[in-house]
Amino acid sequence: MDLDEIFTRDTNTMATEGQPTELVKVLHLLVLSFSWGMQLWVSFIAGFVLIKQVSRHNFGLVQSKLFPVYFYCLLGSNFVSLAVFAVYHPRELLDWHESVQMLLFFAALVTSGLNGQWFGPTATEVMFQMWQVEKEHGLGEEIGLGTKREAYAKLSEQDPKYKAYRRKFGRYHGLSSLCNLTGFICTTINLIYTALKLSTI
Repeated sequence: MDLDEIFTRDTNTMATEGQPTELVKVLHLLVLSFSWGMQLWVSFIAGFVLIKQVSRHNFGLVQSKLFPVYFYCLLGSNFVSLAVFAVYHPRELLDWHESVQMLLFFAALVTSGLNGQWFGPTATEVMFQMWQVEKEHGLGEEIGLGTKREAYAKLSEQDPKYKAYRRKFGRYHGLSSLCNLTGFICTTINLIYTALKLSTI
């Protein structure tokens, strides 16, 4: 079975509630592409470039300003994608291909919502608490995450409060990253589904 057989069916047999207009098709593709491109840039390019150019605290400050916009843009675009797909694919007519797509759209919406409302803001709040302790010990102005590892480890051993902050930050940052990666995978698969349904390019 080839990739086209896995992800697509003949469009003449696809169960839909009416046919979307050309404008709706363009909107759906643009919103999905916007989500995927934004996730690719923020998750795998921008952060890695930035951390090598600015101090740890400046890096965190930039991320704290960008991430709320990023998460809510994702939330909005995922909502639009799910809504458009649901309108033209009513639940009672879904086959298993479309059910998978619907589930992926919903998962992307939920993960972006969790990041926007909970994991992202909590991680940022704890990060600022960590900074207060780090600044008292002359840390945070070095460039790169690998710099002064011993100093941070020593501070964590000596200061129980800072150790608790780091543990909490690691937990919420990890959950946020997991949600972000899950959403990216969902969007990627849905974009593949959509691309393989195009009749031509």
